Amino acid sequence: MTAPHSVIVVGAGISGLACAYALKKRGVDVLVLEASNSPGGLIRSVEENGYLFETGPQSFSTTPQLGQLIHDLGLSSELVTAPTKAPRYILINGQLRPVPLSPGAFLTSSLLSWSTKLSILRDPFTKSCPPVYDESIADFVRRKFAPELLDRIVGPFVSGIYAGDPEKISLRAAFPTIYEAEKSAGSIVRGMKAVARNRSRPREKPALASFRRGNQTLVEALSTMLGDSLRLGADVSRITKSGDGTLTIATETKQFESRELVLAAPTSVAASLLQNLAPTAADVLSQIEYAPVAIVSFSYRRSDVSHPLNGFGFLVPRSSNLKLLGAVWNSSLFPNRAPNDQVLLTCFLGGATDPTTAHLSGSSLADLVHRELTPILGLKSQPVTARVTVYKQAIPQYNLGHLDRLATIQSELAKIPCLHLIGNYLKGPAIGTCVEHAQSVAESIRIG
Repeated sequence: MTAPHSVIVVGAGISGLACAYALKKRGVDVLVLEASNSPGGLIRSVEENGYLFETGPQSFSTTPQLGQLIHDLGLSSELVTAPTKAPRYILINGQLRPVPLSPGAFLTSSLLSWSTKLSILRDPFTKSCPPVYDESIADFVRRKFAPELLDRIVGPFVSGIYAGDPEKISLRAAFPTIYEAEKSAGSIVRGMKAVARNRSRPREKPALASFRRGNQTLVEALSTMLGDSLRLGADVSRITKSGDGTLTIATETKQFESRELVLAAPTSVAASLLQNLAPTAADVLSQIEYAPVAIVSFSYRRSDVSHPLNGFGFLVPRSSNLKLLGAVWNSSLFPNRAPNDQVLLTCFLGGATDPTTAHLSGSSLADLVHRELTPILGLKSQPVTARVTVYKQAIPQYNLGHLDRLATIQSELAKIPCLHLIGNYLKGPAIGTCVEHAQSVAESIRIG
């Protein structure tokens, strides 16, 4: 048995690292136990032969809290941001059409029919009320707007954010600001304007960002600051609580004691560890589903790609009957992603709407992606380089009933005030959201 720690954090993904760093800054004796041999969870950047591959999140949106963390870590000079007006595209009838980003572009866009445009334009002048039951994103869009909007814009963006199925994902859980806007004002536009008016100060517009050497830069900086407080290869197998409130956290080879415990692990791991301490919470945690995602990165010679790749990338409606969910044009967004005469792009497959595709072999996935990309981008050759990464449990799904599940979990854990949960299944999957929640939980922990 080692000397007791004030706080132990189980899991060194971005949530666990950010929480531990916030605690350590306060002078709290914190220990992080991570089962794998590398921190960061799905955040991983690979530099290889002049390429910079992101095998997890391709970028992140800046937030005030994340920006402050980056500043505190001395990483501001390493930050790179994508062009602010980089267009996003939707694949419609084999053609990439830009998503309109201004009222004028919206009115002239061929992406949506006039009947769908009118359903959107009517919103500020009508009043509606959300149902009392938990409503899916798909049902919301059909009720409030039009099926075409669901197929061509909303569905693809839900795939891009959650790798999710809009027929299953809860609007209230995944996009609470939209739900609250309709609930409070009867209109999305009026409700959003009211929120903006009520802010104490204008909110900074988020930027799409990364680092010169990839997203893993943030993970490495946090890990360095934690130093010996981070233990890798420490797979926690059991948690027990004694009569005086002391928590014992056991790995295969060691036991650690703590007064406070933060579980920053995926729901399946958290459920297993809580089975004895909080069986009801454990059972509900195990009900949260994850979508599998395959990530396929290709480089091509610039001269072999007919499309200018002038933008962020594209998303694919499920009605297209393609396996691709979308693609990010990495070398168009950030510097140092590929040699000067080449381009790097990353494609996504699988998700909740097509989980079996994510389980194909690496070579099958690469062949499939190249075959589907060829007519879209006008490819003239095979890729120069390919890298395939598959996550069987990539992104938690905020499916119908998600908020009820979280409420049950929190109610059960309220009986164990020394136990805290953080992770991308609670407040949202974005890196900035995870950091903000992790810092909030760290602040709530009072020692001595």
